[in-house]
Amino acid sequence: MKRKRLIIPAVFVLGLSACSGDTRPATGSAAAASAGTKAIAFSPLALKIPAMKGLSEGVQGYGRSQGYEVIVQDPNLDPQKQLTELQSVIETGRVGGAWVIAVQPSSLSALVKTAQEKKIPLILNGVPTDYGLAGLEPLVSFSTIDYEAQGKAIGEELGQCVNEKLGGKAEVFHLINQPGTAGKEQLESSALAALKATAPGATIVQDVVTTDRQAVQTGVSSALQGHPGVTAVLGANDEAALGSLGAFDAAGKKLTCLTEAGGNDEVLGLVKEGRIYASVVLQFDADMKQSFDALVTMMGDPSATGVQMTVPQEVMKAGG
Repeated sequence: MKRKRLIIPAVFVLGLSACSGDTRPATGSAAAASAGTKAIAFSPLALKIPAMKGLSEGVQGYGRSQGYEVIVQDPNLDPQKQLTELQSVIETGRVGGAWVIAVQPSSLSALVKTAQEKKIPLILNGVPTDYGLAGLEPLVSFSTIDYEAQGKAIGEELGQCVNEKLGGKAEVFHLINQPGTAGKEQLESSALAALKATAPGATIVQDVVTTDRQAVQTGVSSALQGHPGVTAVLGANDEAALGSLGAFDAAGKKLTCLTEAGGNDEVLGLVKEGRIYASVVLQFDADMKQSFDALVTMMGDPSATGVQMTVPQEVMKAGG
């Protein structure tokens, strides 16, 4: 399999020391939490997403190795359910910290303030402004995906596939995220711009909203009835890619060009087989450790200003 290293901006290298003073989580930083409960809540998008399920298991394992109980919640892509579940453990003091991959960041703005008042630190996806904050503050750190770089990569890769395999012309389905999804605008606008620049003959004929895999398959199947000539898909994530493949298979059609971002094990197997042209793979293992350690550091020193981290990512391609 051909690997192409995605250029990660300097913020990744410097992210843990981006604010005043050295706030980089220390090795073995679990020992830093000298007060409060040894329980941590982990709230991913949904456990039905394989990458989120795997990440939750990794967080539990790493937490145990550091002496922490990790309470895994399952909002199932429902922002209100996520808020309610987090309120139940933060407002009662059941946990000493929480790592949250927010379904809809804006829905958690009030909870962030509550957690700060109760001295319960949070790791959140995105950036401070997503939660109504002007900048980095004590008790809140952030881990973000470089959505512009991610979108640029999937757009360029799809364009290259269209040029190589479809003579530079293709009808394309664009699998888009739900409104309110973190990074939606940056990811989608940069992906479309990169696709247009790389393969001007590729035309988006319909947007299909991404939810779970089965819903994507249903949506793409319906879209195929109106656009039977589609041969390429610009996918937002693993669910978009896998659901699209399922729809094309069910219709007896070949999906020649497919790119996406995420990179769970099933997706990587399909990249190796050549059924997915390229995946921008998020390096969740590396992010898991830096995020967990940053949370524990804040639990040990609630006065310390939070940090901004970036999830490493890498392009994996077929054809090697």
